[in-house]
Amino acid sequence: MARVRYGARTEAEIQAARSASSKLPDIWSTGVVALWESDPDAVAAVLPPPLKPAERPLVRANISKVDLPGYPLGAGSVAVAAVHDGQEGWYPLVMPMTHERALIGGREVFGEPKKLGEVTVERDGPVVRASLARHRIAFVEVRGTVEGPLPLPEPTQKTDFYFKFLPAVDGAGFDADPVLVHCVRNEKVRKLERIAGEVVLRESAYDPVADLPVRRLVEITIGEKTTDQKGRVAERVSAQALLPYIHQRYDDPQQILDGPPQGSV
Repeated sequence: MARVRYGARTEAEIQAARSASSKLPDIWSTGVVALWESDPDAVAAVLPPPLKPAERPLVRANISKVDLPGYPLGAGSVAVAAVHDGQEGWYPLVMPMTHERALIGGREVFGEPKKLGEVTVERDGPVVRASLARHRIAFVEVRGTVEGPLPLPEPTQKTDFYFKFLPAVDGAGFDADPVLVHCVRNEKVRKLERIAGEVVLRESAYDPVADLPVRRLVEITIGEKTTDQKGRVAERVSAQALLPYIHQRYDDPQQILDGPPQGSV
C-alpha cells in the first residue's frame, strides 16, 4: 500500500525534523523600526494584567522583509513597552505575516498575535517606505530619507510578552487557564542607518493602532539583523482578567465568544 500521508510519522522522521530545525543558519532580514512616545493612558489601557506600563509610553513598529530562498517573507509587529515582574519588554498587539507558515508556529507555540497581512519594505536610493496592511488598509506607514549610518549595537537580548490560550469549546472563556510567555530574542545587527521621516497611522477597525498616536517621534532606523528566540512560561494568569482583552487577537471576537455555529465542520 502506498504511504498514507496523514498517517503517523516514525520516531526517526520526528527526530530528523527536530534536528533540522535546530541547525538553521542565521537568517538576515532588512527592516524598518519606528519608535515613538504615545499617550500614557492609551498604552496602559491595552495591557492585560499582570503586565504593567513601562516608565515611558513607547510604541514600536517593526516592518521587515526576509529573503528566504524560494520563500520571501514579510513580517511585522506593533508593540508597546511593558513590564512584568521587574522584567522590561514589549507586548505586541498585532504581528502581520505574509505567509501561513510563519504565522502558525508563532501563534500555536508562543501565543504570538500573528495574522495574515501585507508587509512592504521599499528603498529607492535614500528614500524608504515601509507599511503594514490588512483588509486593504495600510494601518501603519513609515516613510522618510536615509541620513547616514549609525554605530552598530552590541548583540543584545530583547523580551516579548505573549498570552497563550485556547478559547473554550462551549464559547465560555478558555479551556484552561491562559499562560503568560516570556519570549527572549537574541539579536545581532550588521548594518544600521538613521532615517529622517514620519509615521502615519490610519484608522482600521481590525487593527486600531491609530489609538496609540505619535506624541513624540523618538527615532526611525533601517537595518539588517538576525535573531533567534526561546520562550518560557512565566506564570499562569487569571482567565477572568484576560477575557476582556481577547478581542485583540481576532478580527471577529464574536466567533469565539459565541462558540462554533451549529453544523460547523
